[in-house]
Amino acid sequence: MTNGLITTIGKRCKRCYSCIRECPAIAIRVVNGQAFVMEERCISCGHCVKVCSQNAKAIKSDVDYVVTEVLKECGAIAMVAPSFPASFPNEYHKLVSALRAIGFSMVTEAAFGADLVSNLYSDYFEKNTQKTIISSPCPAVYNFVEKYFEELVPNLAQVVSPMIAMGRYLKNNFGADKKVVFIGPCIAKKSEYLDTEVENAVDAVLTFKELKKIFREQNINFDELEETDFDKPHAYLGKSYPLVGGLLKTANINEDILHKDIIVVEGRTKVTEIIEEIANGNLKSKFVDILFCEGCINGPAIDSDLNYYSRREKVVCYINENLNSLDKREWQSNIFNSRDVNLKRKFTSKPQRRPMPSEEEIKEILLRTNKLTKSDELNCGSCGYSTCRNYAVAIAKCLAEDDMCLPYLIDKLEAANIEIKETHEQLNSAEKLASIGQLAAGVAHEINNPLGSIMLYASMLKRKLEKSGGENQNSEDLALIMEEANRCRNIVSNLLNFARQGKLRISTINAADIVKGIVSTLRLNPEYSGVTFNINELTEDAIIGGDGDQIKQVFINLLVNAVEAVESCEQKEISVNIKRTEEFLTAEISDSGCGIPAENVAKIFTPFFTTKKMGKGTGLGLAITYGIVKMHKGDIRVKSLEGKGTTFTIKFPVKLNTNVLLN
Repeated sequence: MTNGLITTIGKRCKRCYSCIRECPAIAIRVVNGQAFVMEERCISCGHCVKVCSQNAKAIKSDVDYVVTEVLKECGAIAMVAPSFPASFPNEYHKLVSALRAIGFSMVTEAAFGADLVSNLYSDYFEKNTQKTIISSPCPAVYNFVEKYFEELVPNLAQVVSPMIAMGRYLKNNFGADKKVVFIGPCIAKKSEYLDTEVENAVDAVLTFKELKKIFREQNINFDELEETDFDKPHAYLGKSYPLVGGLLKTANINEDILHKDIIVVEGRTKVTEIIEEIANGNLKSKFVDILFCEGCINGPAIDSDLNYYSRREKVVCYINENLNSLDKREWQSNIFNSRDVNLKRKFTSKPQRRPMPSEEEIKEILLRTNKLTKSDELNCGSCGYSTCRNYAVAIAKCLAEDDMCLPYLIDKLEAANIEIKETHEQLNSAEKLASIGQLAAGVAHEINNPLGSIMLYASMLKRKLEKSGGENQNSEDLALIMEEANRCRNIVSNLLNFARQGKLRISTINAADIVKGIVSTLRLNPEYSGVTFNINELTEDAIIGGDGDQIKQVFINLLVNAVEAVESCEQKEISVNIKRTEEFLTAEISDSGCGIPAENVAKIFTPFFTTKKMGKGTGLGLAITYGIVKMHKGDIRVKSLEGKGTTFTIKFPVKLNTNVLLN
């Protein structure tokens, strides 16, 4: 994934997935959010380079080799693609001089190679009656066929591209040791010249963009150059090859729109469509001229700010400037004298299609990415694939990742944000509980001793008054002192319980039995005689691991709170639902009470916060409950509607890690 013709610059790749959207071969694999080109699947069309707004795609360059080696040798030959006026719109008349200025001894037209192969295409068109012939000057096209439509390999015209034809011509006429460099707008040419079937015809390939870099580094000033012509042989109609239909024009094949035997196709989408049509046997045309780009003037390395139409105009102007001045006899002589140049080549099947995943795999991936129903398949294309199904297929083929789906990623982020918020709130509560716990332990010990003295002496005075027949008012006052002191002692006891959280004595307990025992005790209290208790065991197994005393304290606190919440209500009903999954036991305690105001719901687990009347509560019960539940690695949540009641939901893990929690 890192040593091919096109590579990804990781630090620049920003999860935009434009390259996936444009890649006809699905040769992009996403790893940790970054899109890497898979060399074995890549057809070198260069569309991923063209659409990458972050410049995160790098092309293997021959610049250093050409500058440091080729141009140092005597007799290096430049071969320029006929689309050069589109890349050098204001200086194309001086391009030949600029190339000579950087060290090329000869500057030739690759278009003459197009003239050389034109007769072979004429023969194909005239003699073929068996199958639809696919033109082969575009490496991206035949790479696509070889790798993904191997059944169509025999349909490819076994003709070399103009670049290879011209390279072989130059080697034959000027020596095999001469270094020939092709210069053009096409990235795929960089893969073509290395193809073993046509190797040694060309020694290096530069894009127009790379050539401009060399000009800048060598300070070539076009204003100081003269207009000069290409070295012979000069090209004729081969100059029209970079235009859509240029091959047909050069080969003198009629391209009338009513001619059903000929189809001209350009552009990624149309190319993939027509190749599929040919493979499916839906076309009966004799000849299809295909270019992956909208003509070579729109190649991925054209490096021009002009739009398509302005580029076309520049090339057409250049062609018209030279057609009338061409010596036709000399051109025909050059064509005739080149009859020994090998213009044939073969193509081979190089299958890269991955097996289609099963329907079960596709459905599982769709479910995993929140595509639960057909309506969930938005087909938004944000992942780079046209449909959610194609995206799921790419995941199954190990070409894509779950997080490439924008709706799924947004849902995931929202869930993560909610979890972070809840965790943050829990951490804040835990910090408060920890600090208050330390304070509570110290305060409780300091208060216990004077409380004991107050209760002792108040009791002694009360008994003394009762024996001596003292005033009833004094006796009542002492009783009140003892009652309030006893209340203080309960507060201290709660403070100590609060401070001791974290010390668990884990054993196997039955949560349902604990709840039943507490409810039985509450029913015996005459104050709660009007309350109806409903215990619904929705599981046969309520066994969990935990500290029995502390879990009992949790249920006592919640049930007592529920009873107090329904005191002033006409309908006094409390329900306890106990259910279980493989991992958790859940208890829901609901009351028909007055409910909790919305502004207080977030505060109820805060120590010393209470809405009860003075003397009714300390505000520590729910804080202690929260701490016990969290120490058991559980969860507690509350839902409440004013005037309708409150429901506390507690989840305890069925199995607790005793090595971690036992103190």
